[in-house]
Amino acid sequence: MSMYEAFLIAYIVVSAVAFLAYIPRLTGFFYAFQKPPYKQAEQRRRIALVVPARNESKVIGDLFASIARQDYDGEFTVNVIVKDRNDPTVAMALAAGAKVYVVPDQSCKGDALDGYFKALAPEEFESYDAFVIVDADGVLSPAYVRELNNALELDYDIYITRKYMKNGLGDRSKRTIFSNNAALTWAMLDDLGNRYRTAKDIPVTMCGQGMMIRRELIRKLGGWPYRSMTEDHELQMESVLMGYKSMYWPYAVLYTEEAPSHRDNYYRRMRWLTGHIQSDEKYRKRIREQAKARGGKMTLAEKDCLYGLVPLALFAAGTIVTIGAGVVLSIGYAFGGEGRLMLDSIFYLIVVPFGVLYILLLLYNILAMWASKEAFAMLSKGEKARTLLFAPFHLLEYIPIYIVSFFRLKKKARLTWEESERQSYRGAAEHAEDAYRKTEAAETERAAQSEDKRS
Repeated sequence: MSMYEAFLIAYIVVSAVAFLAYIPRLTGFFYAFQKPPYKQAEQRRRIALVVPARNESKVIGDLFASIARQDYDGEFTVNVIVKDRNDPTVAMALAAGAKVYVVPDQSCKGDALDGYFKALAPEEFESYDAFVIVDADGVLSPAYVRELNNALELDYDIYITRKYMKNGLGDRSKRTIFSNNAALTWAMLDDLGNRYRTAKDIPVTMCGQGMMIRRELIRKLGGWPYRSMTEDHELQMESVLMGYKSMYWPYAVLYTEEAPSHRDNYYRRMRWLTGHIQSDEKYRKRIREQAKARGGKMTLAEKDCLYGLVPLALFAAGTIVTIGAGVVLSIGYAFGGEGRLMLDSIFYLIVVPFGVLYILLLLYNILAMWASKEAFAMLSKGEKARTLLFAPFHLLEYIPIYIVSFFRLKKKARLTWEESERQSYRGAAEHAEDAYRKTEAAETERAAQSEDKRS
């Protein structure tokens, strides 16, 4: 047996093991096409929109415009958090009727949120049923707050809402292949992941943009104790430990600004992965110890948290090692004058593994776009095709980003928030309302057609 054949067999075995281990999670993709239970609320609750908005005057106007278009007939307030009283955002917030909270000693989003919760008077805190964290660059669909109120009919502590791409509202020049692929990430996490986790009562993958938390949980937490670069992921990990219940509520839609350049996209993902590594180091050991204290039997939530990505990591590592071996062996065979073995090594150890990896990632992205087709309705067929063909490379770039993030943490490099280039939009709130109403009308028509067929 030649060396290339040994590596090929090893690649096949590792890939087969990874596939078999991932089958239970594959079945979870079916939940992407099943809507969670829906309830219409009779009670009108008081909801607080909480907006960390340090130096966000360039983009927050779109958010205020969308808030003014909310069709919720209950009471809700807008609470804007800044670092400096002289921030231009303050005047804009007051003009929009929002409350402003100055938290001067903030170095991260967690500081801002904690400062806000601790600045609330006890009677003000108790007057709210839930708090919704919204980023300043977001735009809310007109039924957003109304749907949040509906979600509170269900017994959960944390609710994650649906995210569409703000870059697609009106101005096509704001969209790039990088922003489109960033938007695909939400479809993967939410529709291909969080629908399944909600159905199985597993803590959902959380995002601080568009996350609603009940008052009771904030009281239990004593404010906002999370300080990593991804404080939302910390909350997810602690939910596994403490049993906080969370769900994905796709009926409430907000539009997020995605980084249009590769640079900003790269640094945003580096921040995410850095925060994930910080959270993993803080919580994974505690989760294992919790399972060990019960006799070693893990819950589905603990398994998903600790080992959910292991099959994918195994397959990716096996593919990378195989391709690396193919490069080394093909060069060695070339210098040794063994042309046939060189060609076999190139084809079976480089071309085939990379082709399989690319096709699987392509299919995964196609499924994500299909599951969240409303989010990409603004893209032309050409944009969709280019986005999908590039998508595998966008996902593969997470590997070097993770490696860089890991070593930056090990070297205790100074971690800072990289500010993304801000885009200015015209009529984003109006376009969001038009898009939402069209989707709403299309869903009503489909439901009526389905009812006619059943009749």
